[in-house]
Amino acid sequence: MAQTAATPEIAEIPTVPLTDLGPWAVFFALLAVVVLFFVGADQNAATHEWVHDARHLLGYPCH
Repeated sequence: MAQTAATPEIAEIPTVPLTDLGPWAVFFALLAVVVLFFVGADQNAATHEWVHDARHLLGYPCH
């Protein structure tokens, strides 16, 4: 019985234009800044302990 070698089909990698990524990049950057602000400004004990060192690194006073 003869075996034939099957050639694998290579999937194309889709390309996304930068103009389509721009609004999403801005949205997620603003979202990250807002989250960082609220986590940094929060004085809740649990959140404070989780991000304590990062707060000092970013310059938020917490003591």
